[in-house]
Amino acid sequence: MAHNKDFLQQLASQLSCPKNTEGIEVANSMHESNIRMTRAAINALKLANGDLILELGHGNCKHLPEILEKAERTSYYGLEISELMQKQAAEVNKVAMQANRASFHLYDGQKIPFSDNTFHKTLTVNTIYFWKAPEEFIKEIYRVLKPDGLLAISFADKNFMESLPFTAYGFDLYSKERIYALAEVAGFKVRDISSTTEKIRSKAGDEVERLFYAALLQK
Repeated sequence: MAHNKDFLQQLASQLSCPKNTEGIEVANSMHESNIRMTRAAINALKLANGDLILELGHGNCKHLPEILEKAERTSYYGLEISELMQKQAAEVNKVAMQANRASFHLYDGQKIPFSDNTFHKTLTVNTIYFWKAPEEFIKEIYRVLKPDGLLAISFADKNFMESLPFTAYGFDLYSKERIYALAEVAGFKVRDISSTTEKIRSKAGDEVERLFYAALLQK
């Protein structure tokens, strides 16, 4: 399926920061096509009772019930650069917010607005391509994790991503090797990088086979 450059650039922009009515549609599509990647990150963290959990770039966060059902007395904090997604997530998860188990916050995508040694577990799915200063940002994640805290990063393989027409516009792509190098910069230990191949419909409308990884890092 061929698309013109303007369409691809707009799609890339929506994937990095959904906005307006089109952004809601893109977010719903992302939730559906990324759910296995999200579950891989959640499962890697082995959530335990009482965990404080941070997610970076949660989108519409329709997956929140799957996080909260894993363990008791957990608290979830979501950070988004998209005001639309922050509002959507709050709308979708009113019950969890009223129960004081979830809150959603806006941030600039670079400085994490929480204190040192706050969270037990952190996850992020398909956001790493948009980190403006990856080496600084992974140090920020390290900072807000408690000692021995875990970070799960789900991301699609560089070679697969290069086959998609829209990733030429503002995406920074990752191999497994690059994750090891990035982890080392912050002092993280790489505990595991699992790989999964799945068939999905791409954001440009084509059916494709996607190879993705879930990297588990420990402070």
